[in-house]
Amino acid sequence: MEDIKRILVVIRITKCCHEAIHYGISLSKKYGAELSVLHTIDTFWLRGWNVPTISVEEEYKKELKRTEQELDDMINMENKKGLVIKKLLKEGDPTEEILKVIKEENIDLVILIAHGESRFEHFFFGRSNEEIIRKIPCTVLLVKKEPESLKEEQ
Repeated sequence: MEDIKRILVVIRITKCCHEAIHYGISLSKKYGAELSVLHTIDTFWLRGWNVPTISVEEEYKKELKRTEQELDDMINMENKKGLVIKKLLKEGDPTEEILKVIKEENIDLVILIAHGESRFEHFFFGRSNEEIIRKIPCTVLLVKKEPESLKEEQ
């Protein structure tokens, strides 16, 4: 574990992601590692939609703005405590964007949430971790935290 110099937390700005960020912060402090937080927005669903009564693009823009503000709030809180966190916000295919960041930032450890997302999260924030985990070239830490909404569905 002494080889951990750069940590990447991949989030979706849901309540479950807060737990992943806490792990990233804790490990970053423990190992003196640089910490980056990445949020990817899967934009595949914006292409080719023609829904006359609902503006999917407007909803997307609102969600993106809310996402950025929540991420900024979390990062600013930690920055005030002295921990510098690099914020990354990428649009596109989540797997491709995550792999690009890992390579560009020379990441040693990736932290992902490992829970079954709701249908809404899956639609707006992308696919499951399975595809990503198979392709990640470094160590992966999965944080298991089941959201309350899924407990109620079961």
